[in-house]
Formats: sequence, structure tokens, C-alpha cells
Amino acid sequence: MQALRTPEQIRDVNTRYHDVAASGYDQKWGIDFGPTGRAQVLAKARRGLGPRIDAGFPRALEVGAGTGYFGLHLAQAGVITELTCTDISAGMLEALSTNARELGLEAVETVRTDAEALPFADQSFDLVFGHAILHHLPDLERAFAEFQRVLRPDGLILFAGEPSSVGDRLARVPKRAAQLAAPLWRRALGAAAAHPPHEDQGPEPSGHQLEGEVDIHTFEPGQLARLARGAGLVDVEVQGEELLANWFGWFNRGLESTAVSSDVPWCWRQYAFRGYLYLQRLDRAALEPHLPKALFYNLLLSGRRPADG
Repeated sequence: MQALRTPEQIRDVNTRYHDVAASGYDQKWGIDFGPTGRAQVLAKARRGLGPRIDAGFPRALEVGAGTGYFGLHLAQAGVITELTCTDISAGMLEALSTNARELGLEAVETVRTDAEALPFADQSFDLVFGHAILHHLPDLERAFAEFQRVLRPDGLILFAGEPSSVGDRLARVPKRAAQLAAPLWRRALGAAAAHPPHEDQGPEPSGHQLEGEVDIHTFEPGQLARLARGAGLVDVEVQGEELLANWFGWFNRGLESTAVSSDVPWCWRQYAFRGYLYLQRLDRAALEPHLPKALFYNLLLSGRRPADG
């Protein structure tokens, strides 16, 4: 994590980086808008929302929606009827709108806004959710107060893909191993080394150079629970996700990031993708029910606004 900066600097860095990254974001992170991606999103959502997912949510708000990976899948599956997607990055919302059109989704609204100052009336949504967003926000207490404010009584929150402090430290091992193994891996596959994006060098880094600066927090499970309860939410639960799958995924992504993308063969991509899915299922069945949640890379937070709140 980076040294502490002002909230304004943090928001500016996130805006600039995600605006530049938006056009290639889905390809870079292997975001899938097909049946496999939908199954992954629905599994995470069901784990956090429980049986309420079957009844669906008439109006939902996705915070920090990015290119729409989480929310568009839920809308396609009929879990959400009307979806409002927010992000601080105009570039990300433009990519999301393109994805929504290509998927034939019409009831999707995009709003460029800061998560800590949502421009919506009180009690507007039945579900407030996000994926891999909380660790970018400078003022978490203010953000959670906003989530609670716009949530209808008995409405739910769901935030997935948040890095745990222990899991983030453990992930440094496969990341470092990938950097050491990358030259041999590229030679074996006949892949050329990638070069960093060419950008004008000024007094401040810009665009892709800011990738290492946009992650502000990692979390202890109890910290996320306290944030939710402090905002007045109840039935708060934090769960851990992905251990073996995370190590496998970070190692392979670390290798791939060092090579020209078009040089990475199809067979390798299939191995990496299918191996990740297999280990994800193994984590879910054998490890997540039994190991401390703090060990896992991803944390999933859920909670409810009281019916009389």
C-alpha cells in the first residue's frame, strides 16, 4: 500500500488511472461476459445475499462499477430489474455502457460520481453493491454512511473482491516467483518481452504508470464488519474467498504481464483459465468452510439495513 495522501489526491489518481485503463481493462483482467463469468458472479452473489437473491431486487446501485463485470451479469440473470452504475471514471462508464448495449441490457443508468457523496435520494435502492471498490476509497466511514442512506429499509449491501491484509501479503510470494520465472517462461513459449506503455513523462506519473498507486487499503475481516455496523447495518457477515486459486492466478498473471499479449498461446490461456476455475471450486468446497477467513485473498461483506431503520 502507498503512503497516506489526501482524499483529493487519491480520487484524482484513481480517476486518471482508470480513465486510461478502461479501453483494455476487460482484456487485461480476463473479464468474461459469457456463461462462465455469469456463473462466477452469481455464486459470489448468492453466497452474500442468500435466499434473497431468488426474489430479486427492483432497484440496485453498483458503486465503482468499472466496466460492469458484476452488475451487468446480475442484470442479465434477472437478479436486478433496474440497475444504476456509478464510477469516478468517465472512461470506465463509457466502457460499461458499451458492454451493456452489446449484451442487450436497456435498464442500465450510469452516473459519474464519488462514492462518498452519492447524488441519490434517501432510501432509493433495494441493493447497494460493488466489486473490488472499497480498497480504492479514501473515506470509508463516509462511504458506508452513504450506502446506508440510499438503501431502503430491509435492503441489502454486498461488497466482494476486497483484499485481506494477510491474503495480500501471502500473494506477494507468487507475484515475486512469477517475476523470477518470467524470462524462462517466455523463452519456453517463444514470447517476446512486453514493453511498458509509452507516455509523456512529466513531473507527475500518469495513466498506466499510476497502477501501483490506486490501491489504498487492505482489510482485516473485523474492520469491514465494524465499518458496516458503524453505519447502522445489521446481520453483517464477512467471508473469505480464494486461496489456492489466488496464488495460481497471481503467478500466471505475473508471467503473462511480462510478455506481448499476442505471443501468449491459446493452450497456455486455457490452462491458466481452467486451472483457476478448478482451484476456485476446490477453495470453495474444501478450504473456505474451514480455514480462518483472514487467510484468503478476497473478502466478501454483506449486511442489511433494519426494516425500521
